[in-house]
Amino acid sequence: MERCSVAANRLLRNHRKRSVLRCLLNPSCTNEFQFFASGFSSSYLLERGHPTPSHPPRDYKSWDFARMGRYAGSTGQNKYRFYSSIPADLKRSLRFSSITSDDIAYFKEILGEKSVIQDEDRLLAANADWMNKYKGSSNLLLQPRSTDEVSKILKYCNSRCLAVVPQGGNTGLVGGSVPVFDEIIVSMASMDKVISFDEVSGILVCEAGCILENLGSFLDTKGFTMPLDLGAKGTCQIGGNVSTNAGGLRLIRYGSLHGTVLGLEAVLANGTVLDMLGTLRKDNTGYDLKHLFIGSEGSLGIVTKVSLLTPPKLASVNLAFLACEDYLSCQKLLMEAKRKLGDILSAFEFLDSNSLDLVLNHLEGVRNPLPPSLHNFYVLIETTGSDESYDKEKLEAFLLGSMQDGLISDGALAQDINQASAFWHIREGIPEALMKAGAVYKYDLSLPVEKMYDLVKEMRIRLGSSANVVGYGHLGDGNLHLNISLPKYDDAVFAQIEPYVYEWTSKHRGSISAEHGMGLMKASKIYYSKAPETVHLMASIKKLVDPNAILNPYKVLPPSLII
Repeated sequence: MERCSVAANRLLRNHRKRSVLRCLLNPSCTNEFQFFASGFSSSYLLERGHPTPSHPPRDYKSWDFARMGRYAGSTGQNKYRFYSSIPADLKRSLRFSSITSDDIAYFKEILGEKSVIQDEDRLLAANADWMNKYKGSSNLLLQPRSTDEVSKILKYCNSRCLAVVPQGGNTGLVGGSVPVFDEIIVSMASMDKVISFDEVSGILVCEAGCILENLGSFLDTKGFTMPLDLGAKGTCQIGGNVSTNAGGLRLIRYGSLHGTVLGLEAVLANGTVLDMLGTLRKDNTGYDLKHLFIGSEGSLGIVTKVSLLTPPKLASVNLAFLACEDYLSCQKLLMEAKRKLGDILSAFEFLDSNSLDLVLNHLEGVRNPLPPSLHNFYVLIETTGSDESYDKEKLEAFLLGSMQDGLISDGALAQDINQASAFWHIREGIPEALMKAGAVYKYDLSLPVEKMYDLVKEMRIRLGSSANVVGYGHLGDGNLHLNISLPKYDDAVFAQIEPYVYEWTSKHRGSISAEHGMGLMKASKIYYSKAPETVHLMASIKKLVDPNAILNPYKVLPPSLII
């Protein structure tokens, strides 16, 4: 891998500045700055046929769920300790019924024997999230294969007041996709068909259980791409993505799912099917109710089908891994990237030295792209466009200008698919590295870009040497992933973290949930980001569409308002 080893501030006074510029414009030049002279567009697309680099897929289902122990039985009392923002007095609501043999018989009648799961080992995995942090005690997993079956399940559960938790790929981080107690798990995994694709408009219609990466592969063969890209794409499902309004790596380019979802089909708690599966770009006939279900985390209804607007696959891709000496330089680099790369900028991610150090120490086969030492901050910039020479010229000019201005102190540009995968694996591998390092308290926050890293620094001062405070995220859209890593969960450390993190975020007019949702972890914390009047209106909507509160109870909103 070729790389730049001369600091940008030296470049400003270096007598070779003119020759460097010539090297950038001359592919045959062997100067050490040559890595900036060419992207990996042609070879990258030839080998992968897709505009966004990816790392080797990680199977989030491969965690050793067997080590989690056994559940508490059919009483619904959860004997596991939660290491998160869960009220100490949270108990199973007496309004919910317990499952009987008659219930099991009914579900087998409408779904068939194979789709009614009571096997202890399979329930073990479905009862716990991939972080092994939230654990329920459900004794029943249902796998419907159609919207009609989902409707029959919910209609029956509503009549019996049986609580239900919808489950997609179960890759969430806030306890939103697993039972709290003994709720029935309704898995969407068997509803995984592509219904239609319009190659003129780029509109995809599919079932909720489609895995995100599979949709990406399907679209790739059609010359299109998914507007959503996540580290968990090999496991997460599009219905869960929509239900949590997942953000991901491409939001700076394609916006949120509120913009790319054209329509959806959802089943209410009483079994009513809402057909809002429109494929029109424009439809102003009254309230746009689909937005109620995007980000509602299955608390208002179960999403069963989705229609998405997908963009054409672009022909030119470049990915740069850059080093910055301070956070201010990262901010300025973002401003310059938006100004000078605006029409081709597709991702702008950042991570601090603590993040890279974790990945280097806990993930196999990862190496520092900019050896030998660690810098304070790193930025990944991806561009995608339709004109390889034009994109390359713009990126070269941007990188040279940023070096001259002292914003970049070191950097490397991926030359092929392997280097691109290696770069992305560093950024997307941070959550896995954190898991392997020990216990972790995770916070997904939206903050003004200029304030994002201030919280990381303040938490380091607050916690001292008792924890490793890590900051990374989607700088392009103001989304900080704050992680506090330590060998094991510690109540004293936790007391120093919460509610301080939420108070700090609220003080700076941020959001306590940028893209992961509220789930169980943050349901009681919603007032830090939303006014009481807004929360009460949300609760009114919940009571209107789910008066028995059977859908994903204890989540999203404070239970005291609903149950």
